[in-house]
Amino acid sequence: MENEKVEALISAGMPGAKVTVTGDGRHFEALVISEDFVGKSLIQKHRMVMATVTEQITSDELHALSIKAFSPEDWAAKQG
Repeated sequence: MENEKVEALISAGMPGAKVTVTGDGRHFEALVISEDFVGKSLIQKHRMVMATVTEQITSDELHALSIKAFSPEDWAAKQG
């Protein structure tokens, strides 16, 4: 699986999110910034992202996904 495909899956499942994916073909890291994360716990954010790639994880096409999920406000604060 390619980074662009993982990025497209997350983007399709979370319209309006800014998504960046890096990885090596089996292990990926996703940075997802979305208004949908406002007021959500870390676990809720991760579940929202994982729901977009459930089929690929179940089939083992995607082996591991590390997620960094932020609301736009939280991302702006993290950037300084």
